[in-house]
Amino acid sequence: MIQYALKCVDDHCFDSWFQSAEAFETLISSGMVSCVVCGSTKVEKAIMSPRVSASRTSQEKEAGPLSQPASPAEQAIADLRRKIESESDYVGVNFAAEARAMHEGDLPERSIYGEARPEEARKLLEDGVPVAPLPFMPNRKAN
Repeated sequence: MIQYALKCVDDHCFDSWFQSAEAFETLISSGMVSCVVCGSTKVEKAIMSPRVSASRTSQEKEAGPLSQPASPAEQAIADLRRKIESESDYVGVNFAAEARAMHEGDLPERSIYGEARPEEARKLLEDGVPVAPLPFMPNRKAN
């Protein structure tokens, strides 16, 4: 695996992993690599700096190297994630059952988030249960 720093024609910068340098060239030449911000397929390698790290605080070490959003879109998703995780209950793979029970009045209404298979989500929507996909994968929490 190889990681490249990339940028699009509009100067949006992002990173992506590829199986090999050859795989990158194949994907880029076929227009299969697109900007994560604007969707442009006019993407090229950006100048990469070496990974030299100075001493970090313990908080920075916990956060990891990808802790800072790289674009306003990533910042908005990070803000949304914080809001959902702080104001809603994570119900994991029981999401479809919990959402349906609340919709039918069997459980008191509350904000929840979790995981559902595509067919479960489709059935909820068909039955008028108000649900929406999240633009991120929930952190799996242990009960």
